[in-house]
Amino acid sequence: MGIFTSIRNAIFGHRDEQPAAAHPTTPAAAAPRPAPAPQTPTEVLEPVDVEARLNAMPGAGNLNWRSSIVDLMKLIGVDSSYENRKALAEELGNTGYAGSAEDNIRLHRQTMQALAKNGGKVPQEFLD
Repeated sequence: MGIFTSIRNAIFGHRDEQPAAAHPTTPAAAAPRPAPAPQTPTEVLEPVDVEARLNAMPGAGNLNWRSSIVDLMKLIGVDSSYENRKALAEELGNTGYAGSAEDNIRLHRQTMQALAKNGGKVPQEFLD
């Protein structure tokens, strides 16, 4: 699992989780069953309000998660080390990450843009 996936899951929850498979308990339960008919997705997922979710997390008022990628990662419990930030930058297509303040600001913006592309409702101020 990538760093961005960890960030997305920490904010959105595990929206793409599959239910656990049933374990057969009797020989009859192990008998072959016909394959289920293909299903079309009927559930429409509402956009996740990223700002509201982050504001509701414990410690949100003590961290500058609105502009700091380090504080954002700390808030959601993702390791904010240089190595992880560099890996996140590479996942998001930023191969020139060196860890400077400007790089971290850009990485925060790129992370918010990626959250928006993945079903997050992100305020415009986080995207500019």
